Amino acid sequence: MKSVPKLIGQFIGILLLSIFLIFVLNILALFFIVLHQSPNESPYTTVENVADSLHKTDNGYEMDNATLTDLQNEDIWAILIDENTKTVVWETDNIPDTIPDIYSLSDISSITSGYLDHYPTYTGDAENGLLVLGYPKNSYWKHMWPSWEYQFIAHLPQTILVVLFCNFLLIIIIYIYVTRRLIKSVNPMVRGIQNLAARRQVKLKEKGVLSELAVNINQTSQLLQSQERELENRETARMNWIAGVSHDIRTPLSMVMGYAGQLEGNPRLTSEEQKKVSVILRQSEKMRNLINDLNLASKLEYNMQPLNLKKTNAVALVRQVVVDFINNDVENKYPIEWKTDESLISCITQADEDLVKRAVTNLIQNCINHNENGCTIYVSVCSTQSKCSITVEDDGIGASDEQIEKLNNTPHYMISDNSTSEQRHGLGLLIVKQIVKSHNGRMIIEHSRYDGFAVTLEFPME
Repeated sequence: MKSVPKLIGQFIGILLLSIFLIFVLNILALFFIVLHQSPNESPYTTVENVADSLHKTDNGYEMDNATLTDLQNEDIWAILIDENTKTVVWETDNIPDTIPDIYSLSDISSITSGYLDHYPTYTGDAENGLLVLGYPKNSYWKHMWPSWEYQFIAHLPQTILVVLFCNFLLIIIIYIYVTRRLIKSVNPMVRGIQNLAARRQVKLKEKGVLSELAVNINQTSQLLQSQERELENRETARMNWIAGVSHDIRTPLSMVMGYAGQLEGNPRLTSEEQKKVSVILRQSEKMRNLINDLNLASKLEYNMQPLNLKKTNAVALVRQVVVDFINNDVENKYPIEWKTDESLISCITQADEDLVKRAVTNLIQNCINHNENGCTIYVSVCSTQSKCSITVEDDGIGASDEQIEKLNNTPHYMISDNSTSEQRHGLGLLIVKQIVKSHNGRMIIEHSRYDGFAVTLEFPME
């Protein structure tokens, strides 16, 4: 479940990055808004400039044409209220009809802080009176009571920080809640996928935002379970078939070998007939060995062959196998050279002696079987701090790169081979591989140093 904390960490990182980006974008937006607004003169500045351009003359009050034009372009009207009579003594041509001509002190107070007939108004001191500018309706919003408690203004920075912290805390709480809901939905999916990888049956609840994914995982689990059962049935049938065939062949094969053995020593047979009987006997022995190999391979593959592990001196064990082959090679057609360093007296490993003997025997016999014209076989044992290695190689016909690649990567001993006429290394080597695997070791097939075929068995040291 290491991926779940990693997922949460990514979500938290995305959240923090989002908050930061939102904060930066808000600052930039505020900056551009202020930058856009700053060139525009505020109404208070405008009313002061207009008041300065209004002058009293003998004929009344006059304002320069440029200022009047600016007011008309902005749809702003203006009036001047006399400070003594509280009446309008000057006004622009675009004055609305609803604007009164006489004002009380209360009206003037309202004009100063707010609106006149829903027109936002701004006032400024003019010569002998009060200048009032009226802006179009809905052009400005004016706060009618601009007063605040002193303590509120004094603690405004702290208040802003508290509000920001509360906002941040609220975002975190919402995020954690949503994330926990998501993780609660994701966790079963993660466990389901892990169980699929472990070939265990999966049954997820098909509801929530990830219900479609749960349905797909359940369907995949059912398919894998079905395939697993089908494979088990096939493997069981294959194992039963091997056991049945081996049992059915053993009895007639024993009779054939028995009678052939009797006929081989019968002096009444001609030499030609005795040769044919010898061929029958040798081929029968090959069939018997093949049956034994099939049974052993099947047991090793399904872990049905009990291992009698004990401390074993690989040097002495391999030397014994080599001596047996040397004694049986009367014609000296397959001489064996012992290439083990004489200083290496022992190489101790935990092993089943009978199975290791069988493995080494198979390797030497493999050299003999595939070199009909004879060859020299080289056997060596060496050790390191972590492993004990047994190497059997020859200077015979060897094998092609394709054959070596195939033998190193064949997963199963029942392999199909359409080239029945082609000589190949087969079941014996695969049994060796299974024996080494059952000892937690490794088998390496390669070209020999003597231009032939070589196999190295590596067993963990005691």
